[in-house]
Amino acid sequence: KGTIHLFRKSQRSLVGKLTHEFRLVAADRRSWKILLFGAINLICIGFLLMWCSSTNSIALTAYTYLTIFDLFSLITCLISYWVMMKKPSPVYSFGFERFEVLAVFASTVLAQLGALFILKESAERFLEQPEIHTGRLLVGTFVALFFNLFTMLSIKNKPFAYVSEAASTSWLQEHVADLSRSICGIIPGLSSIFLPRMNPFVLIDIAGALALCITYMLIEINNYFAVDTASAIAIALMTFGTMYPMSVYSGKVLLQTTPPHVIGQLDKLLREVSTLDGVLEVRNEHFWTLGFGTLAGSVHVRIRRDANEQMVLAHVTNRLYTLVSTLTVQIFKDDWIRPTLSSVPIANNILNLSDHHIIPMPSLKAADNLNPVTSTPAKPSSPPPEFAFNTPGKNVSPVILVNTQTRPYGLGINHGSAPYSSVLNQGLGMPGMGAAQGFRTGFANVPSRYGTNARGQPRP
Repeated sequence: KGTIHLFRKSQRSLVGKLTHEFRLVAADRRSWKILLFGAINLICIGFLLMWCSSTNSIALTAYTYLTIFDLFSLITCLISYWVMMKKPSPVYSFGFERFEVLAVFASTVLAQLGALFILKESAERFLEQPEIHTGRLLVGTFVALFFNLFTMLSIKNKPFAYVSEAASTSWLQEHVADLSRSICGIIPGLSSIFLPRMNPFVLIDIAGALALCITYMLIEINNYFAVDTASAIAIALMTFGTMYPMSVYSGKVLLQTTPPHVIGQLDKLLREVSTLDGVLEVRNEHFWTLGFGTLAGSVHVRIRRDANEQMVLAHVTNRLYTLVSTLTVQIFKDDWIRPTLSSVPIANNILNLSDHHIIPMPSLKAADNLNPVTSTPAKPSSPPPEFAFNTPGKNVSPVILVNTQTRPYGLGINHGSAPYSSVLNQGLGMPGMGAAQGFRTGFANVPSRYGTNARGQPRP
């Protein structure tokens, strides 16, 4: 028996939970390298912001935002390591992979917001262009370029590597690809370097550094300060064009949409599932991207009543598991019901069902010669009432099988004959009961007398 605590321990605050998860990630040695690069990145950002203030260059400020984006990418890499350590919980039954998607989406959106801020500042500078000091402009450019390339090539950032390959190409990548084809047409030996799809982050780092170098030379030669604003606009547009396709791709993953490149494969697998033995229908299918490279889905499968649920479930899962790693399949059998003639409860004092057994047999007369008999009297010219026996057996003549057991009829029970009205009233008169009380049935061809045969002789 444990110790009884009178007061419940207070829950951790948000800061305490974040500190606990950070310690969990820091315990892994793979994260030490990322933490080291993050510390160097903060120092580099501090120096770059000071040089941007001293040079009064907005183009260097736009390029510094790429270094801040590198810090976001390092945080995303830490979140990726944290996701691999965590297991699914009752609250997050699908795991924590969507945190990676959310981190990539937030990083790319923040980079685009920074680009919009640069465009707004550049528009103001066109009205009144300040003087640009080039003392530390070139130094800041090479420091930022070296650190960005070293970070991108040294750290294996799984989420951004997947997004950069899966997302659509940016306009900068398309223009560089066209230029690479032209160069490879002249020098075929460079096809292995330029023809593959270039990394968009490396491409924007090189393009931004090239724009800053051109800015430095034009200011040094002609004191053309407006080129700094033009370079800032170019870097902002390249940043926005590079981050926008990644934001769209990660946003679609967050909205649980079906990836376009797997729709054809999913349709083919669903057609194969619908042809399995015992499967009648496949419906309510929904497939979405749970994380980067992870597809989840759910499907309802209707099967025959005589089919084996476990066998069908195993075959369906085996077919879809090749593409959908997290799959939920709901199996339910066909729920058709046979129609019944009557569901009216029968009282014990009206008719003993053990005396007569009614078996429906095929009718010997045409269906047109029979009048529909219902539980509610109907007029000759009116349509059948609401409770008509509109069943396959309504035009079937019943066969009355007489019970062979003898019954003592000397117990004061009157077995008189009563005429039939529009509804069958069986004259089982009990003491104290009126002759109007009887049993109503839906069969029209029942003999008009009960207890005697056609010749008036009593039945055995």
